[in-house]
Amino acid sequence: MKKLTYVLAILSLMALCIPATSFAKPRPDLDKEIADATMKFKSEMKDGEDILSSAKGYLIFPEVTKAGIGIGGEYGKGALVVDGEIVEYYSTKAASVGAQLGVETKSLILTFNTDTALKDFKESKGWEIGVDGSVTVANVGKEGSINTTTTMNKPVVAYVYGKEGLMADVSLQGSKITKLDS
Repeated sequence: MKKLTYVLAILSLMALCIPATSFAKPRPDLDKEIADATMKFKSEMKDGEDILSSAKGYLIFPEVTKAGIGIGGEYGKGALVVDGEIVEYYSTKAASVGAQLGVETKSLILTFNTDTALKDFKESKGWEIGVDGSVTVANVGKEGSINTTTTMNKPVVAYVYGKEGLMADVSLQGSKITKLDS
């Protein structure tokens, strides 16, 4: 009995020393949208399954809405997924000025293809595309084909898909990504 107590004490101490992976508190309102957007990406993009499985992690925003009449803005909520699990929830927002008129919605995935890119993102207090991280926007052709020469070996790649609406701009420059409160 004494020996069992020592073994349990040692195992308990060892468990405290092993870093726990922290997962975000579930948000049912977003979780279904994220699952649906992930499936849509995999079905619409050629090699979508391979793109996501080879990434170290990815941010997925199921619906980003952009509206503008000269001055515009966009907003969406999503999550960081690592090893198939949601680890944190985020928002993306941007403001713009210029020749723009209309409203559109799109889905957005940012893949982190290196450990360094994922680590830099996770350690940031707020991450701005083009300032805190250089992002390559994948050129998606007809039938979901992707020009891999522009995306191969890039640390962070953006995939915009499922666009609906009347705005031609695909720029992500200046988009600010911030962690949502749990």
